[in-house]
Amino acid sequence: MDVLVVDVGGTHVKMRSSGGSDTRRFKSRSDLTAEELVVLVTESVRDWRYDVISLGVPVPLDARTLTMEPGNLGKGWIGFDFAKAFGKPVRVINDAVMQALGAYDGGRMLFLGLGTGLGSALVSDHVVVPLELGNLRLSGGEPLGIQLGRRGLETGGEVAWQRAVTDAACMLRDAFVADYVVLGGGNAKRVQPLPEGVRRGGNEDAFTGGYRLWEEMVEPHDRQPPRVWRVVR
Repeated sequence: MDVLVVDVGGTHVKMRSSGGSDTRRFKSRSDLTAEELVVLVTESVRDWRYDVISLGVPVPLDARTLTMEPGNLGKGWIGFDFAKAFGKPVRVINDAVMQALGAYDGGRMLFLGLGTGLGSALVSDHVVVPLELGNLRLSGGEPLGIQLGRRGLETGGEVAWQRAVTDAACMLRDAFVADYVVLGGGNAKRVQPLPEGVRRGGNEDAFTGGYRLWEEMVEPHDRQPPRVWRVVR
């Protein structure tokens, strides 16, 4: 089964299939609608073969659909039937959660995505729990999504921002009793040095996470039915 992964961002939409190594992309727009996304993706990969689709979007989801319109894209995303539009089975997931799924390497992992805001997720024993840690306020200050996001970096400066990231990563690691923390997103490369128990994610994590959404797991000598990755809604 070939999986097409579509990673929707505010700057670019990136695509890759599990059946190949080529990555294609097109520029995103602040007025990009869900319907237009389907048209552009279909046209971009018209010569690829794929059976199912993993779609990472920059908004929270519940068990049925997106819970809000993307802040950096157009309208019409809530309730949109992607499977019908693509004509293929589609699994939709928050983009930070998809990166976390790809970065997971066993144990209990906390993922922090450093970008425009703060993406976050907890992964343990192949169960993925989306989080919204960007809403947390510490000591009456700005929410973590602002402190650790682009605005905090631009207003507070590099040194203060890195200190805030380090303090938050260590505090949250201990609070969630995580074995390790993975920093993802475009600004993860700025964090130097990395705190103890913290590593960077890779550029491939979003695609790996998209593949894993459809992956079945069979433990060695396990007579139980195959397990799948479970994303808590």
